[in-house]
Amino acid sequence: MADFYINVFLDDAKLKQIEDAGLADKITEIDGKKAIQVEMTKKDKKKLVKGFESLTFDDSNACVLPENGTNTLMAVISEVKTLDCMKFAIMKLYNPLAGRGISGRGASGH
Repeated sequence: MADFYINVFLDDAKLKQIEDAGLADKITEIDGKKAIQVEMTKKDKKKLVKGFESLTFDDSNACVLPENGTNTLMAVISEVKTLDCMKFAIMKLYNPLAGRGISGRGASGH
Protein backbone atom coordinates (compact mmCIF):
# COMPACT_ATOMS: atom_id res chain seq x y z
CA MET A 1 0.00 0.00 0.00
CA ALA A 2 1.14 3.48 -0.80
CA ASP A 3 1.37 6.32 1.66
CA PHE A 4 -0.51 8.79 -0.54
CA TYR A 5 -2.67 8.83 -3.66
CA ILE A 6 -3.65 11.07 -6.53
CA ASN A 7 -7.31 10.64 -7.43
CA VAL A 8 -8.06 11.19 -11.11
CA PHE A 9 -11.78 11.45 -11.80
CA LEU A 10 -12.66 10.16 -15.24
CA ASP A 11 -14.78 11.97 -17.78
CA ASP A 12 -15.53 10.17 -21.07
CA ALA A 13 -12.20 11.19 -22.68
CA LYS A 14 -10.09 10.15 -19.69
CA LEU A 15 -12.06 6.91 -19.36
CA LYS A 16 -11.23 6.09 -22.98
CA GLN A 17 -7.53 6.88 -22.34
CA ILE A 18 -7.49 4.47 -19.39
CA GLU A 19 -9.27 1.77 -21.40
CA ASP A 20 -6.92 2.28 -24.37
CA ALA A 21 -3.94 1.87 -22.01
CA GLY A 22 -5.36 -1.51 -20.92
CA LEU A 23 -6.07 -0.28 -17.38
CA ALA A 24 -9.86 -0.62 -17.23
CA ASP A 25 -9.47 -3.09 -14.35
CA LYS A 26 -7.89 -0.28 -12.26
CA ILE A 27 -11.00 1.92 -12.40
CA THR A 28 -12.67 2.36 -9.04
CA GLU A 29 -15.55 4.41 -7.71
CA ILE A 30 -14.91 7.35 -5.39
CA ASP A 31 -17.83 9.43 -4.12
CA GLY A 32 -20.04 7.90 -6.82
CA LYS A 33 -17.68 8.86 -9.68
CA LYS A 34 -15.39 6.69 -11.79
CA ALA A 35 -11.76 7.29 -10.93
CA ILE A 36 -8.27 5.85 -10.83
CA GLN A 37 -5.84 6.16 -7.94
CA VAL A 38 -2.14 6.69 -8.59
CA GLU A 39 0.03 5.72 -5.65
CA MET A 40 2.86 7.96 -4.49
CA THR A 41 5.43 8.13 -1.74
CA LYS A 42 5.89 10.72 0.97
CA LYS A 43 8.79 12.16 -1.07
CA ASP A 44 6.52 12.49 -4.15
CA LYS A 45 3.92 14.23 -1.98
CA LYS A 46 6.49 16.77 -0.77
CA LYS A 47 7.45 17.61 -4.34
CA LEU A 48 3.84 17.91 -5.48
CA VAL A 49 2.96 20.22 -2.60
CA LYS A 50 5.90 22.43 -3.60
CA GLY A 51 4.80 22.37 -7.24
CA PHE A 52 1.09 22.85 -6.55
CA GLU A 53 0.85 25.07 -3.48
CA SER A 54 -2.95 24.82 -3.21
CA LEU A 55 -2.88 21.00 -3.12
CA THR A 56 -4.81 19.49 -0.21
CA PHE A 57 -5.14 15.90 0.99
CA ASP A 58 -8.28 14.29 2.39
CA ASP A 59 -8.62 11.85 5.30
CA SER A 60 -7.59 8.95 3.05
CA ASN A 61 -4.33 10.76 2.11
CA ALA A 62 -5.57 11.41 -1.42
CA CYS A 63 -5.46 14.60 -3.48
CA VAL A 64 -6.75 15.84 -6.81
CA LEU A 65 -4.29 17.68 -9.03
CA PRO A 66 -5.22 20.90 -10.83
CA GLU A 67 -6.34 20.37 -14.43
CA ASN A 68 -2.91 20.93 -15.98
CA GLY A 69 -1.35 18.42 -13.57
CA THR A 70 -4.09 15.88 -14.24
CA ASN A 71 -3.58 16.25 -17.99
CA THR A 72 0.17 15.71 -17.60
CA LEU A 73 -0.38 12.66 -15.40
CA MET A 74 -2.90 11.21 -17.86
CA ALA A 75 -0.39 11.67 -20.70
CA VAL A 76 2.23 9.76 -18.69
CA ILE A 77 -0.25 6.97 -17.87
CA SER A 78 -1.19 6.68 -21.55
CA GLU A 79 2.47 6.47 -22.52
CA VAL A 80 3.70 3.96 -19.93
CA LYS A 81 0.40 2.04 -19.65
CA THR A 82 0.58 1.59 -15.89
CA LEU A 83 -0.60 3.46 -12.80
CA ASP A 84 2.76 2.73 -11.18
CA CYS A 85 4.25 5.75 -12.90
CA MET A 86 5.13 8.35 -10.27
CA LYS A 87 8.91 7.95 -10.67
CA PHE A 88 8.49 9.11 -14.27
CA ALA A 89 5.52 11.42 -13.77
CA ILE A 90 7.08 13.41 -10.92
CA MET A 91 9.76 14.67 -13.33
CA LYS A 92 7.05 16.15 -15.51
CA LEU A 93 4.81 17.36 -12.68
CA TYR A 94 7.44 18.93 -10.44
CA ASN A 95 9.73 21.65 -11.71
CA PRO A 96 12.02 22.74 -8.86
CA LEU A 97 13.02 25.87 -10.75
CA ALA A 98 9.49 27.09 -11.47
CA GLY A 99 9.12 30.74 -10.56
CA ARG A 100 12.85 31.32 -10.05
CA GLY A 101 14.80 33.81 -12.07
CA ILE A 102 17.91 32.87 -14.00
CA SER A 103 20.00 34.61 -11.35
CA GLY A 104 18.79 32.11 -8.74
CA ARG A 105 21.01 29.97 -6.59
CA GLY A 106 23.94 28.46 -8.42
CA ALA A 107 23.96 30.97 -11.27
CA SER A 108 27.17 32.95 -11.23
CA GLY A 109 26.07 35.47 -13.82
CA HIS A 110 29.37 35.28 -15.69
